[in-house]
Amino acid sequence: MTNLNNSPNQPIMNPEERNAWKGGFSPQAEIWNGRLAMLGFVVALAIELSSGQGVLHFWGLL
Repeated sequence: MTNLNNSPNQPIMNPEERNAWKGGFSPQAEIWNGRLAMLGFVVALAIELSSGQGVLHFWGLL
């Protein structure tokens, strides 16, 4: 028997539950993954704009 409240296809209506730090393949983990990816992209872009080099050159990897 399936629990309809925890179905991955159901939208998360409670904002506190949406921002919960849960691991695994859960909607909350995917939300945090997207947020951290956006933050990493902005940081990489800021490094490129401020230094005039790519991120790997800035860190001395290339």
